[in-house]
Amino acid sequence: MMKAFKPTWMVNTIYSISPSQLKSHGIRAVFTDLDNTLIAWNNPDGTPELKAWMQSLKDANIPLLVVSNNSHNRIERAVAKLELPFISRALKPLATGINRAMKKLELKPHEVVMVGDQLLTDIAASNQAGVYSILVKPLIDSDQWNTQINRFFEKYVMKQMLKENPTLSWQESLND
Repeated sequence: MMKAFKPTWMVNTIYSISPSQLKSHGIRAVFTDLDNTLIAWNNPDGTPELKAWMQSLKDANIPLLVVSNNSHNRIERAVAKLELPFISRALKPLATGINRAMKKLELKPHEVVMVGDQLLTDIAASNQAGVYSILVKPLIDSDQWNTQINRFFEKYVMKQMLKENPTLSWQESLND
């Protein structure tokens, strides 16, 4: 059962995932959750570190696309300054949004990685879609009310998953 929630990698922050690491694994596009993964849920402007990371992906010709359960209007407002394409109402933990994003970019599952901060939505959807997945630590400790419910259950799932996969641990990069 815990296999559904097992990420390919667990990396401390999205910003430490380099284009060269992605390319070494054959990854041609990055899909990312929005809140507490790409930006803090309460700060849509992003950080200089985010902008530098986004530029490094752009320079390496690796598209970045937001795949979020949020509404079209919420994501559009949040990423307006970042000028990112997105898939709204992704229906994670289902693979629906990831599949729509792959179709949009004409990519196959082995060419994509989904990055997110939640096992129960982002990683479960990644595994269902058959794409690589990276679990990152949330950017900030607070969450929207609806995410707080997931975090409660996620603690148990994480404990069980790590018990079943003792070699899985937090890394600084994909190549650790």
